[in-house]
Amino acid sequence: MGYRDYLIKRGLSTIPMFLGLSVLIFTLARVIPGRPARLALGPRATDEAVQQLRRQMGLNDPIWQQYIEYMAGLLQGDFGQSLISERNVATDLVEYFPATFELTTLAMLIAIFVGVPLGVVAGQHKDKWPDNASRLFSFFNVSLPPFWAGILLQLLVAFQLGWLPSTGRIGDVSPMPVETTGLLLVDSLLAANGAAFVSAAQHLILPAITLSLAPMADIARMTRSSFIEEYDKDYVEGLRTHGIPNRLIAYKYVLRKSFASTLTIIGLDYGFLLGSAFVVEIVFSWPGMASYGVEAILQKDMNAMVGVTLVVGASFLLVNFVVDVLYGFFDPRVWHEGESE
Repeated sequence: MGYRDYLIKRGLSTIPMFLGLSVLIFTLARVIPGRPARLALGPRATDEAVQQLRRQMGLNDPIWQQYIEYMAGLLQGDFGQSLISERNVATDLVEYFPATFELTTLAMLIAIFVGVPLGVVAGQHKDKWPDNASRLFSFFNVSLPPFWAGILLQLLVAFQLGWLPSTGRIGDVSPMPVETTGLLLVDSLLAANGAAFVSAAQHLILPAITLSLAPMADIARMTRSSFIEEYDKDYVEGLRTHGIPNRLIAYKYVLRKSFASTLTIIGLDYGFLLGSAFVVEIVFSWPGMASYGVEAILQKDMNAMVGVTLVVGASFLLVNFVVDVLYGFFDPRVWHEGESE
């Protein structure tokens, strides 16, 4: 099959995955212990009021009917009403998701731009001190809990040195950038507001670094492993005999051929960051979707729980589709398979 057929096949495969996720999370949200109507109205509410709210929420209907009605509303952009904010969950997600997306995207970029070169250097100097230092650094990053790393950075960089702010998303800036995309860095650039951009960037650095440590270690280790395997092949020695510099061999030839495995880790880690950023968001008082999701779980806000999970799941599927696109670019063998059939 050709590259286009490969992309169509990969794109269509995400549909049943998303439907399966929606069925699973909707069912779990309905069957886990708790009384959402009672929690929403408070302990002093009468039984009649609780039953009326249950009817309004459709909780007395069969679960399959609730799912069909929910998905019908979802297709129209209606995620249901949140018991916490008393607004449509879609409105809450539009407000909270950009902050989490901005944080996780910058964290992943930091992880890639540090982890990949680190893995390449370790692969070039296998079993030597750069390799040992890289593996020690990766082991330390994986072992360090994110909340502890965040607190350490706050104490050292924010409080002791005073270089960066410790909490929040932006400082007291006047005028504030007009909200266009919800991404403060992008909105401040669109508004040509330099003060807002600098303030937003300063507030973003510490939580992004904290969130990037674990995926940075994963990317470095996977890059090292696949790079070493490719670096030992005969064509690399042939390139050296033709006088091509080692740096060019490493980054232009070997890294490109070995990068497919690293791409898989990047996709998995990015999806993981979207769903697990709540610890970092809490430490840095970051107003993102992860914190909103935790509050929804604690308050048994079913619509918010399902909405957050579906958005994270859809983002994860989208990221992995992009990874598949890049995977086919770096390794054409995956879509050449079956061409001769």
